[in-house]
Amino acid sequence: MNADLVRLSSTVRTRLARVGANVAQAIAAARVPSSGELSTEQFFTFWEALGASSPADIGLRLAAETRVHEYDISSLAALHSPDLQTALTKLARYKRLCGPKDMAIDTKGKEVTIHTTYLHAPGPIPPRLVDASLASLLVLLQRGSGVHLAPKRVELSRARSDEPMLMRFFGCPLRFRAGRDALVLEERFLTTPFITHNADLLEVLVPSLEQKLAPLEQGSFIEQVRRVLARRMSGERPSIAKVARELSLSTRTLQRRLGEFGASYQGVLDDVRHHTALRLLRSDDVDVNEIAFLLGFDEVNSFARAFRAWEGQTPNRWRDSMNPRRNRI
Repeated sequence: MNADLVRLSSTVRTRLARVGANVAQAIAAARVPSSGELSTEQFFTFWEALGASSPADIGLRLAAETRVHEYDISSLAALHSPDLQTALTKLARYKRLCGPKDMAIDTKGKEVTIHTTYLHAPGPIPPRLVDASLASLLVLLQRGSGVHLAPKRVELSRARSDEPMLMRFFGCPLRFRAGRDALVLEERFLTTPFITHNADLLEVLVPSLEQKLAPLEQGSFIEQVRRVLARRMSGERPSIAKVARELSLSTRTLQRRLGEFGASYQGVLDDVRHHTALRLLRSDDVDVNEIAFLLGFDEVNSFARAFRAWEGQTPNRWRDSMNPRRNRI
């Protein structure tokens, strides 16, 4: 199984065309095959081209105008959950069936932050894909609860843009140049009951989803550790103890199993940091100091030394080499 495989279904393409997207141009730009099976890089290219050739609110339109009967099976499982917290848990578990990405749900300080990480991201997530993802999540939660839930805020990694449009849709403060793209809710919303709860339907859906998920969970153990670490690149160095707990293992077992694959915890952590650093440096929206913080380095000099060991040059030089126009501005 190709670990980097995103499925762009014909149903999604039809829905995009219905709300005014220039799907044909995006398909051509990303060289989408008839199967709709793409790498993450192709998927991002598709959304970049779509955003450049379609109305600015195309992601929001897709979220608002998608009908319930058009939801994928994981979204249906969430919609028919008993409450909002269960819905988020099901989404985080089953969205992995849609491609190599993880949805993390972090609860801290009476806030719940939901954000998605693409494990093979070649760069920042395209803005219109971010809009569609966050808006679709909010619409699903509003449909399930039957009330107009307003987020506490929306965090966006991109520079300030489209602010009036986004504020009209989300109805909350926006934070630009954030370390990640995320929907932030008040913790009290977690107990909100769903009027769409359907226990009988869940009895049918969940076994099928679990059956489809099983092969993924039996995949590379190192990839599982990478997923956990990638989700935790948000300003704290993930300790081996925390990663082990998330995988329901003891620290000793985690070390032993990594050793069976010829790997070490520090080696996997360095690899994830390296990959994440390259992705963030491809964007001008996050400065080097902030990248060092997000990767869990104590100071920017420590990050610079690590980066020089990975790439043979400083982070700023590498960023400039990826975007020669910076040197001419």
